[in-house]
Amino acid sequence: MTDSFSPGPDTARAYRDALGRFATGVTVITCMTEDGPLGITANSFSSVSLEPPLVLWSPAKASKRFVPFTEADHFAIHVMGSDQAHVCGGFAKQGDAFEALDWYEGPRGTPLIEGCLARFDCARHAVHDGGDHAIVIGHVLDATLREGDPLLFVGGRFGRFTTTD
Repeated sequence: MTDSFSPGPDTARAYRDALGRFATGVTVITCMTEDGPLGITANSFSSVSLEPPLVLWSPAKASKRFVPFTEADHFAIHVMGSDQAHVCGGFAKQGDAFEALDWYEGPRGTPLIEGCLARFDCARHAVHDGGDHAIVIGHVLDATLREGDPLLFVGGRFGRFTTTD
């Protein structure tokens, strides 16, 4: 049996739980600010277009890191591997969790984290309103990838992908 409800203030927890049934990959988004490198963990990443190469992610307006990310001319989206939950946990709590990471400043000044499954170095293409979030669209300038298992997020927890052969 399934429960049916209309999303609203009285059903906010049930709505979040329903959204949490969808497993997503986990990313860390980075940009450079006047105060140094900044990062944030996000699972709201998606491909938008192959030609031109566009991707999107959606920061929460309530985040203290919202303005720097929506105003950044360049940012990088790092798709994290199953062995990188600690990296995501660090950036979920604080934006300056770079100290224990292998990273470098890219040619456009963007902090680039090494060892991720894929990385998309982007120029801001557009920012749209999305309710309590913004929709940030990036034009992908460079991309990298490696083999490995993805880090997943489902039901409020990190996890791993397993096959059902």
